[in-house]
Amino acid sequence: MINCTQFRANFEPATEIPSILEHVRACDACLDYAASIDPDIMFRAIGGGELIPPGGVDAFVGDVMREVRLRATEKTTHRVISWPRRLAVAATLMAGITGGALMWERSMAPVAPAVHPVIQHHLAAVVPAASKPVIEKYDSDSATIVEMPAAGANDAQIVMIIDEKLPANL
Repeated sequence: MINCTQFRANFEPATEIPSILEHVRACDACLDYAASIDPDIMFRAIGGGELIPPGGVDAFVGDVMREVRLRATEKTTHRVISWPRRLAVAATLMAGITGGALMWERSMAPVAPAVHPVIQHHLAAVVPAASKPVIEKYDSDSATIVEMPAAGANDAQIVMIIDEKLPANL
């Protein structure tokens, strides 16, 4: 092994002399001196010519290539959704939410009740002479019928039918 003065006298940039590279690995002061002249000396001084991976170079290359194939397979199986498809999914979701909200709002709005078939049967004749229909005959067990006869007449002039099942527009 050489000393520091011999190293500084024999060092040249891009040198591959084994004794100089061995000294650089052992001496930090000479490594700093050599790196100020030739920064690549640090990579050449690492050495590693004697290092062999476990199982040999062929096994190492096989492991590396297996990893490369695995990464390539991962990229092909990992599907990224494109932005037009994301936009379509978002639009579909918004349309569904909006439609659901409108239907819910419509179901909460008050709706005029339809005439029940039983009540329709009990309403015998409706004459559309005035703004409200006139009922000539009404028969129900649950209704309260109030008649107010006119003075000196046998026919009723005002009739009030109180029935919860009767439509509100009568």
